[in-house]
Amino acid sequence: MKKIFTFITVLLISTATTAQADMTILACEPEWGALAKEIGGNKVKVHNATTAQQDPHHIEARPSLIAKARRADMLLCTGAELEAGWLPLLLQKSGNSAIQTGKPGHFMATDYVKLLGVMGKVDRSMGDVHATGNPHIQTDPRRILQVATALVAKMKQVDAVQAAHYQQGYQQFKQRWQQALQGWNNKATSLKGTPIVVHHKSWIYLQDWLGLKQIAALEPKPGIPPSGSHLSALLQTLKQTPAKMIIYSAYQNPRSANWLANKAGIPAVKIPSTVGGTPAAKDLFSLFDDIINRLIQAKG
Repeated sequence: MKKIFTFITVLLISTATTAQADMTILACEPEWGALAKEIGGNKVKVHNATTAQQDPHHIEARPSLIAKARRADMLLCTGAELEAGWLPLLLQKSGNSAIQTGKPGHFMATDYVKLLGVMGKVDRSMGDVHATGNPHIQTDPRRILQVATALVAKMKQVDAVQAAHYQQGYQQFKQRWQQALQGWNNKATSLKGTPIVVHHKSWIYLQDWLGLKQIAALEPKPGIPPSGSHLSALLQTLKQTPAKMIIYSAYQNPRSANWLANKAGIPAVKIPSTVGGTPAAKDLFSLFDDIINRLIQAKG
């Protein structure tokens, strides 16, 4: 009788612990991991597959990452072919049915926003381009909010027990985000129309939001490193059509940007493209604080 009582007690404790267990989320990029934490708070455990110091196009599906995917209740990624080089293998190797395409635990952020740069038919001669549209939506806070609205619905579906908690977290995030967005818009009015040079065409959504004007790109084609002849041609272009700054991401080699900046007499600025891209970009809110501050300082 004592053994039966002990067994039932252990079973009840185990069941209660399981019911209250945190939802485990694997985010392909830091911005989506940060968004999941904003909504889920202490009810989610978030692991990021990449860091701000890595190019999300080119990641290895290493064993440690496969292990995290195997244990995940949800997968949060950008989509639009950004992770096409490694995500399919990761999903296959994980053997986790909960996060496969078509399941509630499979979430692609670009499915819920309007994409820019849709090209239709493409081929490899065009460089690292995406037929369905430019996937780098995380630099537009307006689209971040659209993704959050879709994400909370999926989180509530996957973990219905904590649905009220997620809804509350989303409402609090939405209120804070809308207030912050108004502040960013007001602060960045002077940036509208500012001509810039970009390293990679990954700032199209930032340009759309702030009204920045792209003059040229360091890469002759997306994903193709700039050659000396291409940089020299850009220098001549800037003599005819001056830019205010050259911007690049934390994971990109600044050598070409610095060379052109020195020759053209304009600043080369490292802009955080995601959380962790600079020491100041510690979460989603400080990410956009730092982006705005760096752009305004560079414009001078």
